[in-house]
Amino acid sequence: MANRRSATRVPAQLYGRPRADYTMAATRALFGAWMPVWERFLRYDTREQASTTVDVEVSARTPVSADATVIELLLRPAGGTPLPTWAPGAHIRILLPSGRIREYSLCGRPADDGEYRIAVRRISEAGGSAEVHDLQVGDVVRITHPLNAFPLAMPGHGSAAARLHFIAGGIGITPILPMIETAEAFGVPWSLTYLGRSTDSLAYLERLAGLNPEGRNRIDIRTDDVAGIPTATGLIEAIGDDAAVYFCGPPSLTDGLLAALRTAEHCAEVHFERFGLPTPAGREFEVSIAGRNTLTVAHDESMLTALLRAAPAATYSCRQGFCGTCKVRVLDGEVEHADSVLTDHERQQGFMLPCVSRAADDSLTIDL
Repeated sequence: MANRRSATRVPAQLYGRPRADYTMAATRALFGAWMPVWERFLRYDTREQASTTVDVEVSARTPVSADATVIELLLRPAGGTPLPTWAPGAHIRILLPSGRIREYSLCGRPADDGEYRIAVRRISEAGGSAEVHDLQVGDVVRITHPLNAFPLAMPGHGSAAARLHFIAGGIGITPILPMIETAEAFGVPWSLTYLGRSTDSLAYLERLAGLNPEGRNRIDIRTDDVAGIPTATGLIEAIGDDAAVYFCGPPSLTDGLLAALRTAEHCAEVHFERFGLPTPAGREFEVSIAGRNTLTVAHDESMLTALLRAAPAATYSCRQGFCGTCKVRVLDGEVEHADSVLTDHERQQGFMLPCVSRAADDSLTIDL
């Protein structure tokens, strides 16, 4: 599903001179009692969670966009196994009957124990999204425990910002929704810019309307058929330097926003999630897994994709070469490194990130 990364720029003096404020004191006390629990949800071992799976049953399937291209699936545990807790920004992997593995953000409410909700846009008549759309009530699928590389840092507790601004492109609304509802529940100022091709294609408009009563004007919906294609400059010009910005969408959106934010001091913090990632391409090569089997990595797929066919529980997260979760050791062969996280020492020790790096020659042998 996604690439998750955050960068932080903190102004020298964000809050000004401190003064007594009884309302804020009460709010801090509430956060102080609640945040240790919140942080416990965020701090879990990615590798341990990724290797753990549970069977869930599709309990309901509901269209959540007017054109019915986006459906929400309600997933509940099959066989009584409890579902792990999660925090906004988390996603799960679904192991589909065909063998495909797909990632989807959890878009329900973390407090809803015993169920997960995901929303999926059908993008073709075949492939993973179509297979998810074809799931029916009563079907059982296997999912991983939640992973979270796009966590929400609340102002005053992990964030130096005073408010939150969200930008969602299309189905990128799914990780953003729980963040907005959490901010609303704790009285944190927030705003949202929601982008899409048309109003009919946008998911969860009714749910958002409940968070934006008349007169609040916190949600700005911009569709291509009415407002035209948005520009990155236009999206960030009114954010303000006291806001933490969270955005999620396709590379065309996220890459443009990142480029614009690097050259302009428009906000206090930047956090993002990208989906629909380009596939790292190159020539075909063979990868041998020590003690197991040999796989062919096609010229138009990543080595990680090939590895997941043989080992669906292999750990990974960002798929863009900066989180380091999918790191493996190379026992034989030369690597063409394309990551942005491994040190020279790690590369000399034989480590590589198969999500973006490939064999420099015809073959590699790795220890998975």
